[in-house]
Amino acid sequence: MEWDAVGQVVTDLGERLKARGWFMATAESCTGGLIACELTNVSGSSEWYLGGVVAYANAVKEGLLGVSGRELQMHGAVSREVVLAMARGAAERLGARCALAVSGIAGPRGGTPDKPVGTVWIGWSVDGEASAQRFLFQGDRLCVKRRSALEAILGLSERLV
Repeated sequence: MEWDAVGQVVTDLGERLKARGWFMATAESCTGGLIACELTNVSGSSEWYLGGVVAYANAVKEGLLGVSGRELQMHGAVSREVVLAMARGAAERLGARCALAVSGIAGPRGGTPDKPVGTVWIGWSVDGEASAQRFLFQGDRLCVKRRSALEAILGLSERLV
């Protein structure tokens, strides 16, 4: 799916949330607020989107989202454990039934052999059940951010079926 479809994907997500009477929240690192921007570009999003946290620094992940410093130290910010904690923390702290979280390496610097540029972990928390998936996106920084945002939104929508 291409970036120009993001508006329809968000609209579909909003309809699924409204049908359940649920609200969602976001916790973003590498996307830097892009997901929140796309969600709020849809008219009526206040009926299903509470808000989010751009947790770029680890201190913000810990302080606002409740991510354990131990998890950050053991696994790094770009990890399954951290995005699961971010998603759970966003849902709990913002009072939402579901949330998504994104942490990754958008590049062009910052990659390692174990976590190359384009490595992104996305986590979802839906009614207390959390899951996460690792992605490896190609392209420049903006491309990685857009692909991350789109996959995060699609992933949440799919989990609401």
